[in-house]
Amino acid sequence: MVNGAVFFLVVNFIIAICFALVFAVVAVRSQSRQAALWFSAGFAVASLSAISELFVAYTDLSKLFAVLAFATVLGGMILLRFGIGELYGVRIAPFWAISFFTLCIVLDLFIYGLPRSTLRHALSYQTPFALVILTCAAAVFASRRRARIDRVLGYLLTATGLHFFAKAGLAVTAGAGAAATDYIHTNYALISQGSTAVLIVAVGLTLLSVLVLDIMADERSNSERDVLSDLANRRGFENGVAAARLVAPAVRHSVMTCDIDRFKSINDTFGHHAGDKVIRAFADLLKSNAAPNFIVGRIGGEEFAVFMPNTTVETAMLFASSVRLGATGITVEGLPPTLTVSASFGVADVPAGESIDDAMRRADMALYEAKRAGRNCVRQARSASPDIRLVT
Repeated sequence: MVNGAVFFLVVNFIIAICFALVFAVVAVRSQSRQAALWFSAGFAVASLSAISELFVAYTDLSKLFAVLAFATVLGGMILLRFGIGELYGVRIAPFWAISFFTLCIVLDLFIYGLPRSTLRHALSYQTPFALVILTCAAAVFASRRRARIDRVLGYLLTATGLHFFAKAGLAVTAGAGAAATDYIHTNYALISQGSTAVLIVAVGLTLLSVLVLDIMADERSNSERDVLSDLANRRGFENGVAAARLVAPAVRHSVMTCDIDRFKSINDTFGHHAGDKVIRAFADLLKSNAAPNFIVGRIGGEEFAVFMPNTTVETAMLFASSVRLGATGITVEGLPPTLTVSASFGVADVPAGESIDDAMRRADMALYEAKRAGRNCVRQARSASPDIRLVT
């Protein structure tokens, strides 16, 4: 009959190896590639502790493998700390990590001969693990990331770190055996390895969730980004507007639509390559003039839109006028210096109760009026009225 602790050692080994492989695969797609590789290495190294524990019980080299078991668990945790440092931007210096690891190995050698079921031995053995995991939790809480999954990871790491102190108390009360070779046959080993299995899965799955959610966010961002202009595409613009209005649902906002004048003639006369350069130059102009909270998008071929949260229509008109003047100064390689790039603009306010589609429809009406008036000008739509009036 298989010993219960042996069973959990084998399970822990398999779990750790599986996580090591999964993180290595995730590293291929993740922008946090370095963090994923650190996690993979951490789980791979920590998995060796299970093998070492078996060799402690069933070979004559018990001291060597007991120290290796301690070193592989601690080393794996330190590698996880490097990964969390990469992911959360709270790094540790390799010098201090190596120094800590070396001192802990010396400590383990020193306490090896002490009675194993004493508080002195148990605390000395478990404290290095607790300190590493608690610094991982501290790094998560100290970072700028504040998503719910990040908080969950921080609390989970805190609980994991504290549980090592609980294991020290359990070693004293339940008994960890008179020698290292006795450990695997004790009830303490069964409880310790069982709790480790649960925590390995919990921490591993949470770290994996953080990386996968980041990958999903990157993919979503890419799907909402216009490659040519590096602005939001129509989908990204609409989602950005919805998010901005959700934050301030009762505030009056403004929206501007615009398009480049006679863009088809630029394409027909100078080629699509030149037209693409004009698109990029105009997009750069919009970005450079926009406030950080503005949602700027390319919603059609030469059509653009800017949503301005918590911005009065008067301020929006000034913004449109500034962009209009800037457009006339655009110079593009491949276009003659005498050719002036210009754009026409429509601006509308966005009352709290109005849909963005209705507000943009009014802005478009103002834009069409600007086109009919000779282009290269700005028009403002009256609120809740089809009438359009000239402002500039």
